[in-house]
Amino acid sequence: MGVLPEVFVRITPMDPDKGRPDPKPYILKVQDNGPGVDPKYVPQAFGRVFFGSKFKLKQARGMFGMGGTMSILYGQITTNRPVKVVSATGEGKAYKFEMRIDIRNNTPVIMSKETIPAEGVTGTSIELALQGDFFRASSKIQEYFKQTAVVTPYANIVLIDALGRQFFYERATNAMPAPPKVTKPHPYGTDVEALRRLLQDAKEDTLSKFMCKNFHRLGDNITRRFLEFAGLKEELNPKSLTNRQIVSLVDALHRYDGFLKPDASCLSPLGKEILEAGIKKELQPEFVATSIRPPSAYSGFPFVVEVSVAYGGKVLPSGITLYRFANRIPLLYDEGSDISWKVVGQDIDWKHYNVRPEAPVGIITHVCSTKIPYKTVGKEYLADRPELERELKNAVRDALRRLKIYLSRKGSIAMVQRKMGIYEKYFPLIARFVTDLADEKELPNYQGLLRKKGEVVEKEKVEVVPSVVKKKEKVSEAERQTTFEEFG
Repeated sequence: MGVLPEVFVRITPMDPDKGRPDPKPYILKVQDNGPGVDPKYVPQAFGRVFFGSKFKLKQARGMFGMGGTMSILYGQITTNRPVKVVSATGEGKAYKFEMRIDIRNNTPVIMSKETIPAEGVTGTSIELALQGDFFRASSKIQEYFKQTAVVTPYANIVLIDALGRQFFYERATNAMPAPPKVTKPHPYGTDVEALRRLLQDAKEDTLSKFMCKNFHRLGDNITRRFLEFAGLKEELNPKSLTNRQIVSLVDALHRYDGFLKPDASCLSPLGKEILEAGIKKELQPEFVATSIRPPSAYSGFPFVVEVSVAYGGKVLPSGITLYRFANRIPLLYDEGSDISWKVVGQDIDWKHYNVRPEAPVGIITHVCSTKIPYKTVGKEYLADRPELERELKNAVRDALRRLKIYLSRKGSIAMVQRKMGIYEKYFPLIARFVTDLADEKELPNYQGLLRKKGEVVEKEKVEVVPSVVKKKEKVSEAERQTTFEEFG
């Protein structure tokens, strides 16, 4: 839609008796300013599991459209209350639904529906009741919102928690990443079921046309060579393939090494400007470096790795902290099982980059892909894919090299400042000493030896020696030696 997001979330205890311990029922409301949902699709979108528009191959926050429906279903079975959905699509009016989910038949049950004024706004509002333990979950809720604000700094996000506290994550940039595009499946990432679905919808009358039309980066020449490799005729009707031929075709797709690599133009990475804007706003580091790797692929799925290293500042805790994101989703659990932690905790030699274990360093990793390689259904950590590990490792090392340069300069400046502290303490004493030694009344101009920025000018250090020696011509060698021995 191209509109800067405005997101509002509120958690309210249902029971007026605030003394009741958790777990207890809460009302959760989530509202946005997006395009809204067409009213004819609202019942299916929020009242039926596995209903959505995300089955196409595209970079997306979810995969099957289950998250919202499962939240509603959980609220229904814990509180037995319906969900309220309000959708405004820009027609000047909004549609308000109150409904339940028929679990047995996986269908929505509309309890009420009405039309209300939209007041010139668009978006979707969902309000549901569910049982939860807010005080145990509070820290994770806040951490999730904070990390969401890091990875989406172009959004205004408001959270009002169960204690009435308001957290406002203000927009830090008006730049937004380009929206992802739908892409065709790559031969290396195609399985039997995916191929079977493509064959069922095929409108082409020959296998060669079917391959060119339905697969990513396949032209006539590559298709012809592949079909020769697979032992299939170009003129074969794709709908006439037997089950055995389909299995054989998929096996050949995975074995043939003449396909072009996937094109990553369908992805929507954050980019350096947006990623660093979020990091500076939420983590407030004194230094940040970002490395964005060239597009790569695993099993036919393109992906891009973005890594930032943040150092120091007001917010970063002591020690090395890892922030993980996948398609702009914060990953909060099972950190030790993630491939990012393997890279950061085992493969990186921190001493090589002059980073102490207690140093306030944040490593931010973001992986975007048409299919994130999660290891479990919970989608909390990324699998040990060698292609992904290689890109993460290279990106982290690249960013850390820049941190090493910064720390080296910072150490040099600190050393110069320590020297300047010594100079500022002893130069007045030395000036008084040489003045008395030369039997002069005025102190020499030693201030010229000190720069405002705390550096010593080499030229001045060299030129000051003859002038001091010249003034000391009246002093005998014995007096000079005695005086220097007393001074030091």
